[in-house]
Amino acid sequence: MSDMLALTMGDPAGIGPEITVGAWRALRHGGPSFVVIGDPGILTRAGGTVRVVGDVAAARGAFADAIPVLSQALAAPVTPGHPDSANAGAITASIARAVRLAQADEVAGIVTNPISKVVLRRAGFPHPGHTEYLGELCDMPGREVMMLACPHLRVVPVTVHVALRRALDELDAAAIIRATRTTHAALRRDFGLVVPRIAVAGLNPHAGEGGTMGTEERDIIIPAMEVLRAEGMDITGPWPPDTMFTPAARARYDVAMCMYHDQGLIPLKTLDMAQGVNVTLGLPIIRTSPDHGTAFDIAGHGTADPSSLVAALRMAAEMAVHRNRS
Repeated sequence: MSDMLALTMGDPAGIGPEITVGAWRALRHGGPSFVVIGDPGILTRAGGTVRVVGDVAAARGAFADAIPVLSQALAAPVTPGHPDSANAGAITASIARAVRLAQADEVAGIVTNPISKVVLRRAGFPHPGHTEYLGELCDMPGREVMMLACPHLRVVPVTVHVALRRALDELDAAAIIRATRTTHAALRRDFGLVVPRIAVAGLNPHAGEGGTMGTEERDIIIPAMEVLRAEGMDITGPWPPDTMFTPAARARYDVAMCMYHDQGLIPLKTLDMAQGVNVTLGLPIIRTSPDHGTAFDIAGHGTADPSSLVAALRMAAEMAVHRNRS
């Protein structure tokens, strides 16, 4: 398998071009190598030294001297900070092409630059986000699981890109079991944890306080945990959500299973947004991304921090090493 990574363009009007250039500068002399699938002119205008290549093999030889690019034409000119849905087809084509390269073992994994769900939706994109689109591209819709990771914490939301009111309706024991099984397998395969320690968050204040502040723990979460514990998992909880992210608590587990999106993402991004990485678990390919969005408000200003993208590239490379050993 190749040790190269494929990096998608993301929304070209966002900070993707700037952080791509910054990541290449940080990694060109000693980090994981990557090939960008995107518009070479956008990267040049962002200050990058660019070389258009015809395949991944050529990209490997070019990386120390220039950002290797597999060209993906845009439909409309790009102005930083002003996204255009006319380019939605190129954005999604970049993702699909990266997936095909990973499926063919031409790259070790893919890393995705930020996209705007609103911009894509205006062009008819039917998916809530990257995670769900990747599930479809890999012919595994509904089996993908989103994990956010930084050096201090890993979190997995059981319900993801849905309104909070709908998330409460969708939360059930089957969803918790499915997400936790996928997470457990991925931590073993891609992160080298022989016996992952899994903490499960409660949904309600004080994890329901024995049913006086909500019954979801008793009726949904604990029955799911009993099934998983019977399968041999090291699983604890339900933990009161307001205390499970302290330093002492975090030392007792490897991942926190959270019941809804913000329950997990708020503590992780508060702890270390610069090093945060979004990881899609449960797919036959490796995929990571920065844990931030397109930041149209600062695009083109030259102030975007590439740290999260650098961390995503490093994590994808480390995951590939673990996966090749398994």
